[in-house]
Amino acid sequence: MATRTPLIAGNWKMYKTADQAAQTAADLVAKVRQATVDIMIAPPFTALQAVFTQVKNSRVALGAQNLFWHDEGAYTGEISAGMLTAAGCAFVIIGHSERRQFFGDTDETINLKIKAALAADLIPVFCIGESEAQRDAGDTFNVLDTQIKNGLKEFSVEQLSHLVIAYEPVWAIGTGKTATTDQAQEAHAFIRAQIEKYFTDALAKSIRILYGGSVKPGNVNELMAMPDVDGALVGGASLDAHTFSQIVNYNI
Repeated sequence: MATRTPLIAGNWKMYKTADQAAQTAADLVAKVRQATVDIMIAPPFTALQAVFTQVKNSRVALGAQNLFWHDEGAYTGEISAGMLTAAGCAFVIIGHSERRQFFGDTDETINLKIKAALAADLIPVFCIGESEAQRDAGDTFNVLDTQIKNGLKEFSVEQLSHLVIAYEPVWAIGTGKTATTDQAQEAHAFIRAQIEKYFTDALAKSIRILYGGSVKPGNVNELMAMPDVDGALVGGASLDAHTFSQIVNYNI
């Protein structure tokens, strides 16, 4: 079985000025020096360079929360993959449920964004997940299958070798609700099976699938004990360096 290094990622959403973000990043770097997992934080665009100054040459990688699929042009308010790499980013979150809900991201535009990220050697963190209504209707697997099939359409196995998938049950994001370990494992195992179905067994075994949805120091250990959970995409609990470091250092 392929060894998958866990990835603990922090999505700071629309929080923190550049100065606040730099201070939190500096505090975090000091607290995770002994970490045995991969770590990424995604501050707002305005804080990327300030945070990169704090995390370069540390265990913490820099990520962005979104991008646009064109290299440049008359796209007011957008950010390109090249701008992110120039700011020091190694990762980019794509298709977060809030982008889908509030900003019109679709499976088709997410596919274009993943393509742009890969072309710039950014590691995409591809977010998928069902709403509470979809889960209650028994549609979880259909929703996940559609998001995977359309989001990853026309990619080769080689292109996706560094892709990260984040499973985020929409009903658990910022609500305090968390999927049970069995629910998380069931969804992650299904996602891995779909990657094998559409691509290869080798990619399915190597791809990292993160769980996102109210991850905290109190529940990270039981989630990480699941065989198909390879890390976490953390929202609110990543905004405080002490709390996030407890999640990062869950196995120390």
